[in-house]
Amino acid sequence: MEWFTGLEWFDKIFWIIALIGSGLFVVMMLVTFITGGGDMDVDGDFNGDVDMDADGGFSFFTIKNLIAFFTIFGWSGIAALENDLAKLSVIFIATVCGLIMMFIMAGLFYLISRLHDSGTLEIKNAIGNIGEVYLTIGESRSSIGKVNVRIQGALRELEALTDDEAPLKTGSVIEVIDVTNNGILIVQKLTSK
Repeated sequence: MEWFTGLEWFDKIFWIIALIGSGLFVVMMLVTFITGGGDMDVDGDFNGDVDMDADGGFSFFTIKNLIAFFTIFGWSGIAALENDLAKLSVIFIATVCGLIMMFIMAGLFYLISRLHDSGTLEIKNAIGNIGEVYLTIGESRSSIGKVNVRIQGALRELEALTDDEAPLKTGSVIEVIDVTNNGILIVQKLTSK
C-alpha cells in the first residue's frame, strides 16, 4: 500500500484501470470457456452484448470488448508512464492500444461465431449430388428404395423414388434431381455427361 499511496494521481488512475480491467478480463475468459463461448448473462435479460448490427454479425461495442479495451488501456498507459512520456501522449497511446485490442477481440468473436453449425440436415442440399442405390428403387415411383448420398459433408442413407421407366438396382449410380415435401429424394440414373 505504501507503494500505491506514493504514486501520483495520474499513475493511480492507470493502475486502478489496469487491475480492475485485468480482473474482469480473467473472469470473462473463465466464463467464456466454461459456457463454451456463450454470452455472459446479467440478470437474465441482458446477454452482455450491445449489438450495433441487427443481423447478429460483427459487434464492436460489447461488454467483452470494453473489458479488453480498459485492460489494455491501463497496462499500455502504465508502460508509457514508465517511459516518462507526457500525460497527453500517455492518454493517446493507451487509447490507441485499447482500440486496437477492441478490434482484435471483435474480429475474433466474429470469426468464432461463424464457426457455429446447427448440424441440422437440410435435405434440399442433396439436389444435384451423386449417390449410389442401396436398396432397389421401383420404376415410376412404384416403390421406395434407399440411396447413399453425401450431403453437407456426411454420407447419408435416405429414402428415394424415381420417375425412370426401369427400376434402379442396388449399386446403380444416381443423381438427386428433387426432394418431395415429406423429404423423400427423387433420383434418376446418372447418364454420362
